[in-house]
Amino acid sequence: MKLLPKNCFSISTMAIGAALFAQTAVHAQGPAIDSGINHKLLAAAQGSIVELPGLLTEKLPMNAYQKIVQPGPQYLISDDPEYIRVPEGVAFREAVEPGTVRLYVYNVNGVKEPEKITTKIIAVIKNTGKTPMHLRMLKFSSQKPTTSYFYAGKQGLADFFASTPQTTIRTIQPGGVLAIDPAHEKNIVKYDELVHGFYEFVIDQPGEVSVLQTNTTSSTAASFARITNVLPSKSQSGAGRGIFGVSNYRLLTQNTIDTKDGISQIIVADGKQDGWVLGKESSSGRIATLAGNYGVLYNMEIKWKSTDGRGLALVTWNARSDNNQWCGAMANTMVVSKGKFKEGIIQLPADKLVTRKAPEAVLVQVFPPAANGEEQVIKLTYSPPGASCLPTPLVFIPVTME
Repeated sequence: MKLLPKNCFSISTMAIGAALFAQTAVHAQGPAIDSGINHKLLAAAQGSIVELPGLLTEKLPMNAYQKIVQPGPQYLISDDPEYIRVPEGVAFREAVEPGTVRLYVYNVNGVKEPEKITTKIIAVIKNTGKTPMHLRMLKFSSQKPTTSYFYAGKQGLADFFASTPQTTIRTIQPGGVLAIDPAHEKNIVKYDELVHGFYEFVIDQPGEVSVLQTNTTSSTAASFARITNVLPSKSQSGAGRGIFGVSNYRLLTQNTIDTKDGISQIIVADGKQDGWVLGKESSSGRIATLAGNYGVLYNMEIKWKSTDGRGLALVTWNARSDNNQWCGAMANTMVVSKGKFKEGIIQLPADKLVTRKAPEAVLVQVFPPAANGEEQVIKLTYSPPGASCLPTPLVFIPVTME
């Protein structure tokens, strides 16, 4: 994923299974919100780009939060090598146990020497057990191969959040292999096209998950039998590969946001306050770092109240747009609780493919104050968006409801 500028921030990792993390609070008053900005935020459609000149900075006051590791599926990601430069090879291979598995595939046909060719990139599972394996898909997101990486990342999250468990059960005999996503067997991948898929499925036998690049004519079974070389890590790009110890977080604010205190923010997926999860990459035996926490789900609960009668607008923006060539745009998708707009999935932005840089912000939701000023809870489901630069700032702006 071309989204982690190496000169933006230092990477601090956390131990597998670590239970609790807190973001440092900064007690400072944010910039004032004038009537023009107030009106823009209230007039904007949900998910639209709103220009907020002079307001957006990473130095806004911070809201402290804690992250609690939640039970979740075995989590696998294939994103190293991100660009597969050889006609045939294994980009990813890991063993899985019976139970629930989450898999994120993010690989590109990078073959250009001696010439550019078309390929197939296929995620497969082998039944390594002694009896038939039954596989049922719980969550499913699959995009056609594309050079619009922002679209794939944004639409991929939207499709994953919207998907529901399937009733179809597929059977794999002992020693047999099956394409996890049947579309991979049909899709032809041109040079520089991304194969993007996000899946959660349950199995009842031990297995082995692989991601292969192969020719366009061989069957999945023939390709799997023929291609045995696991490609080395490239490390210059991509979030990483392996099986990781954290798949779900519960994020809780330590204190209640009060509109009287002015503008404030939470920053996630920055590699500092929100450290990267660790796992293992089996082909090398090394500890793996999931740089970006892609595919990890954050279930957020943000407490707030209004002691001055104002509501709260939530926006996000591309905070690292000037860091390097890969940070010029952001495209995201979240699930947000009810406010001025109904509860549900919202693409950010919804009116364009991407947002670029300040003063552009994207309106996520506007939360009216409670009639008696009592505490409320904002709920968000978030996962770091593939192809976009990180971190993701969540900015809370008090607004006078018109």
